[in-house]
Amino acid sequence: MHALLFRHKKEEETGFGSGFWFGSPISIMLSCVGCFWVLLSSSLVAVCSFSFISPAWIIKEHVRTGPPKNQDQNQDQDSVSFGLLWHCSEALDHMYRCYTFGGLGRFTEIPSSSWQTSAVLCSGGCALLAVSSFFSIVSIFLPGGGCERRICTLAGYMQMASVFIMAAGLLVFPFGLNSTLVRSFCGDSDVYYAGDCHMGWGYMLAIVGVMLTVFLPFFAKYAPKEQLSPTPLPTLL
Repeated sequence: MHALLFRHKKEEETGFGSGFWFGSPISIMLSCVGCFWVLLSSSLVAVCSFSFISPAWIIKEHVRTGPPKNQDQNQDQDSVSFGLLWHCSEALDHMYRCYTFGGLGRFTEIPSSSWQTSAVLCSGGCALLAVSSFFSIVSIFLPGGGCERRICTLAGYMQMASVFIMAAGLLVFPFGLNSTLVRSFCGDSDVYYAGDCHMGWGYMLAIVGVMLTVFLPFFAKYAPKEQLSPTPLPTLL
């Protein structure tokens, strides 16, 4: 009789027909969500950081306009690429050489104020995403409870903020296409118009990284091992 009452009480607490069969899979599922959240967060930190330091945000391909008129004149247009911090060009010996804008310690020599703003926003967003990724790793090793939920919630808010910050940096970057340096290589380029150049894989990779980062706050909602109550529909934090 006592065993039957104990089993009935256990079923009421869990909300399922049997606490033995349904309790363990739910805990395993929530742990898997947390592990996937950590893996995705860490991967996106690497993607955003790599795209940030990439010199391939604007690319001008190697174009041959015609045969040389004499031996001293070459009608080839060397390929060139620009990033937030680097610019690369192909020399006559077909070697690709990259240089920083005035050196890493001279931020003001980035050729456009728009690019300076974009560099600050993108680097700040990457740093915030890295900190939130660290918090997500810490939450995996915490026991289920209020502390774990607060860490996951804080990390989710930081990831949501990093989305807006990096997205703003990507939107500001094309305003620098009308700078003197870019126009000297890309011709009649202007705001949101690259002229003879085109957007490179570094800029596209940054866009993909920001788009995937949008999903991180949703995973942060379900990352804790214990949930106070089931949520019928996905909600943001």
